[in-house]
Amino acid sequence: MDSMEQSQPQVEELLGPDPSHFEKLISHLMSSSNELRSQAESAFNLCKQSHPDALTMKLAHLLQFSPHPEARTMSTILLRKLLTPQSDSSDSESSSYVWPRLSPASQSSLKTILLSCLQREDAKSISKKLCDTISELASGILPLNAWPELLPFMFQCVSSDSPHLQESAFLIFAQLSQFIGDTLVPYIKDLHDVFLNCLTNSPSSDVRIAALNAVINFIQCLDTSTDRDRFQDLLPAMMKTLTEALNSGQEATAQEALELLIDLAGAEPRFLRRQLLDVVAAMLQIAQATHLEEGTRHLAVEFVITLAEARERAPGMMRKLPQFISTLFQILLKMLLDLQDDPAWHTAHLDHEDAGETTNYSVAQECLDRLSIALGGNTIVPVASQLLPAYLAAPDWQSHHAALIALAQIAEGCSKVMIKNLEQVVSMVLNSFQDPHPRVRWAAINAIGQLSTDLGPDLQMQYHQTVLPALAGAMDDFQNPRVQAHAASAVLNFSENCTPDLLNPYMDDIVSKLMVLLQNGKQMVQEGALTALASVADSSQEHFQKYYDTVMPYLKAFLVNATDKPNLMIRAKAMECISLVGMAVGKEKFRDDAKQVMEVLMSLQGSQMESDDPTTSYMLQAWARLCKCLGQDFLPYMNVVMPPLLQSAQLKPDVTITSADSDNDIEDSDDDSMETITLGDKRIGIKTSVLEEKATACNMLCCYADELKEGFYPWIDLVAPTLVPLLKFYFHEEVRRAAVSAMPELLLSAKLAVEKGLAQGRNESYVKQLSDFIVPALVEALHKEPDVEICASMLDALNECIQISGTLLEESQVRAIVDEIKQLQEEGSQMSQGGHLIIFCDLKAANVKMVSGGGKPPT
Repeated sequence: MDSMEQSQPQVEELLGPDPSHFEKLISHLMSSSNELRSQAESAFNLCKQSHPDALTMKLAHLLQFSPHPEARTMSTILLRKLLTPQSDSSDSESSSYVWPRLSPASQSSLKTILLSCLQREDAKSISKKLCDTISELASGILPLNAWPELLPFMFQCVSSDSPHLQESAFLIFAQLSQFIGDTLVPYIKDLHDVFLNCLTNSPSSDVRIAALNAVINFIQCLDTSTDRDRFQDLLPAMMKTLTEALNSGQEATAQEALELLIDLAGAEPRFLRRQLLDVVAAMLQIAQATHLEEGTRHLAVEFVITLAEARERAPGMMRKLPQFISTLFQILLKMLLDLQDDPAWHTAHLDHEDAGETTNYSVAQECLDRLSIALGGNTIVPVASQLLPAYLAAPDWQSHHAALIALAQIAEGCSKVMIKNLEQVVSMVLNSFQDPHPRVRWAAINAIGQLSTDLGPDLQMQYHQTVLPALAGAMDDFQNPRVQAHAASAVLNFSENCTPDLLNPYMDDIVSKLMVLLQNGKQMVQEGALTALASVADSSQEHFQKYYDTVMPYLKAFLVNATDKPNLMIRAKAMECISLVGMAVGKEKFRDDAKQVMEVLMSLQGSQMESDDPTTSYMLQAWARLCKCLGQDFLPYMNVVMPPLLQSAQLKPDVTITSADSDNDIEDSDDDSMETITLGDKRIGIKTSVLEEKATACNMLCCYADELKEGFYPWIDLVAPTLVPLLKFYFHEEVRRAAVSAMPELLLSAKLAVEKGLAQGRNESYVKQLSDFIVPALVEALHKEPDVEICASMLDALNECIQISGTLLEESQVRAIVDEIKQLQEEGSQMSQGGHLIIFCDLKAANVKMVSGGGKPPT
């Protein structure tokens, strides 16, 4: 007797005539006891599998007649899950979606009951959930014309005198717009009048918000601008919903309206173009209204920024309002003034880096960056040039700080124009290096660091003689270790865009300053100095040999001695610095210290490390750099390096899946390393730290294969099965990119090992076997890859693999490659038409038979 038969009496009791058993089941599903809830879920699933009709009708009965709001709420939620097509529909037997398995009588009754309950339910929270349930069911069956009563019912509700029914109908309209948009086109005039009437005349703010939601969703679903334009005259009434909510002190409602209008601005900005002046003016007025909540003002700013970013849908629209751009820039500058001089900021601990910053300050930073990228330097720089000097001349330190932060934030979007005015920009920043307030000096250093990245290498070439001495001087500020640390970080930014010849005249001073910080600085300063030293070595290359004998003993001391938990990052940074210095000075200079460094790393590799120890990821990268430095001399260490590296590459992501409407919200977690995405009715949380370690490991494997060539042969049989499956379906782009890059390197390693007699008796058939494993996988992955840049990398990798495999490719494989590339061309792929042609040429150059009947190539 199987478990289903054993449980049949229990199911019959639950679904029998005595309602108390079913009500008890529902109460247990809501229980805080894991054991009770788990048992109830098992029983509920049994009912769902064996008697879906009886189960749904029991839930419908509870929804109709239970006097307990929590029971009606739960029945609504459970019905929605049972009637939602997106839920677990891959397996019809165990699927949560039971609608297709219900009898026609049950289907008909259920539709009638849902609409009837919506008319009677007076509890607002239940009513909204009921709207969700109706919408979910309708989304699956409306396209099949299986609910003809629904649309007349909705029109009846919106035309009624009941605010409750009007709101409910609009909520359903909003959710179903994508399914009924075409169906409603013949009723556009009626819909327009209904929307206008409710937006203008309804005394209920809930109805007006629901109508706003519905009209915005409906506009986005219309196919033609002509149809959308027929709703243009609703815009004043739509804006009135917002202003009335603000005037009556209903800020929560106003924020809801703003969020809906932001959606409209992003999706259909041209809908706003005829009344753009009035709409933007109203939003900026809200953004400046100090009596309103910050959240409301921030949403008004977000609306204007969203419009500015909608370049593709409405090119140049916001540039036609220069006076508003100036007003918005002033608003954002004022928000940057909201900064407190928190004493915690001055202490040398990384976790106090944002001390004193407010939400206003953070939002303004992000918005200045987005605004400059959206509108460009020709629009933003004239406004900044007009406003920033007054801030720099003001008596308070916050104004100086705001001007420098603003300058740093707009640099990326305005780089082309700012490069033409470099002297003015650089002098504005360097003058503040002498400001009496340390937070202003920090902001000036921060600006130089950002400008070095965004305006390089022009800034480096033209102003190295003033910038580098200024940064070196800032490192002497021992009273303010955070300023010192930031100066070291800015040296890193500056040197990354620097040629060795440019950097060399300043190296004595910079290296000696960094060495002082290493010996006397606090931990945060030491970490900054180590990172800067690594970057300087990397930029100066063999010129760093002059400083090697002075620097290396200190680096090795950090590596050996920084073993307690507070100093683990110091050890990790020392590891990074040693490996970059070794690469810079070369194998001959580094050789004597390399053995000792390797022994320390091998010892660490074998030790048990805490999960939050940064050493692991730094060590993976350090090993790879040391391999590049030592070349074939690194081979003896591979037996130590590879096992943990493979382990990291084979990590399974830490994934948490919950219901999208679950109270256990992953996003509320304190764990910053957890990212969430919502798919259908599921919320998926992914531990990003695991993915980062996996991506780093995959990149390192590619690096070893590239560097060691035939020396990597012993590891191919372990690495290929690890990386090939990651070419497709894997949801982390960096992991896929690394796997793609490794494919030709693995194939070349195998080919060279066979040719040089290092493959332990294996011959060309081994290379063919590997080619047969890699090339079809690349072709299949190319077909399914959503990222254009990775597609281009796949074409490059395929091209290299073809050249390596040559005549080992069979006719069927060649056909598959040709067919796939033809398909990409037909789909209008923007990757690289040249890349396609190169592969065709390489197939011919490889002397592969490309016509039917040509036979297999020789093996």
